[in-house]
Amino acid sequence: MTGLAVAVAHRQGAFRLDAAFAAEGGVTALFGRSGSGKTTLVNVIGGLVRPDRGSVVLDGERLVDTAAGRFVPPHRRRIGYVFQESRLFPHLSVRGNLLFGRRLARAEDGIGFAEVVDLLGIGHLLARRPNGLSGGERQRVAIGRALLARPRLLLMDEPLAALDEARKAEILPFLERLRDLGRVPIVYVSHALPEVTRLADRIVVLEEGRVAAAGSVDAVTARLDVASLRGAREAGAVLAARVEAHDPAYALTRLASPAGPLHVPLVDRPVGAAVRILVSARDVTLSLARPAGTSALNVLAGTVAEIGALVPTDPTAELRLACGSAHLVVRLTRRSLADMGLRPGLPVFASVKSVALLD
Repeated sequence: MTGLAVAVAHRQGAFRLDAAFAAEGGVTALFGRSGSGKTTLVNVIGGLVRPDRGSVVLDGERLVDTAAGRFVPPHRRRIGYVFQESRLFPHLSVRGNLLFGRRLARAEDGIGFAEVVDLLGIGHLLARRPNGLSGGERQRVAIGRALLARPRLLLMDEPLAALDEARKAEILPFLERLRDLGRVPIVYVSHALPEVTRLADRIVVLEEGRVAAAGSVDAVTARLDVASLRGAREAGAVLAARVEAHDPAYALTRLASPAGPLHVPLVDRPVGAAVRILVSARDVTLSLARPAGTSALNVLAGTVAEIGALVPTDPTAELRLACGSAHLVVRLTRRSLADMGLRPGLPVFASVKSVALLD
């Protein structure tokens, strides 16, 4: 059996963690608000917390099995860990920090020094010390050090949380390259939905120490019953799409998506390239008839699939719209919901004002 399987229970003061999930390769995001149990769960996987009850299995090896009294210590798990802070050795150069990771390697195969340096774009930093690096550069070196230990799993606990927006924008492309390389499965902890939708293949949503939802990014982001996903400004649905055609005369690209064709500003991707897009809940408007004489380029036919729970003190509502073989999330006012007589099963048309390209 390959992959990671976790089923643990643990009490830490007044907080109780009781969570189970499985992941096979790629990037699995542990997503939730602060205090939901993300870091406790990732520390259980890494061996920094010994759970009261349960098991952790990685590639068929039982790292934790409380019923059998088994607990493999962290240094024997071959799991890399990247924290919020880079935790580099200040007295070593970047090269020295990277080579320290390689000295920890227990396997001869796996990613090599030159490949890591190229992957993370840190060749020009090798002679420098950590205190002369930006926050984004330090995190890239920390990731490189973890990779050179040749782990069979990489844990990343909010690696961008301490960075400003400019540094986050700097490091995200390198994380995407690491994901696309596919050499090491990653468990990525975050409370930032844009990071998760951009990087992850699947999401495990934690709420108050329990798994509220788990599955592919597109399936989970379209759910209305997950409190930590709803109401967020970035809430929406993630779709897999393909570049279908370019229209340089109007600086547009047409995408084929499971929800229907969508036009976006011209992208530098070849025809046929696979992309992921985010359709934000606040960028979709509904009408009962196909709009005429409108400037909207993207109008999709759909059916109301579900209406989220209504809160008397909240003027907005969310609904899930079935479009083709995909689902969109729509945020509108409760007044519009009532005036339009929206209900499950009702055919509608969705005008999509903008689409965000995730990768």
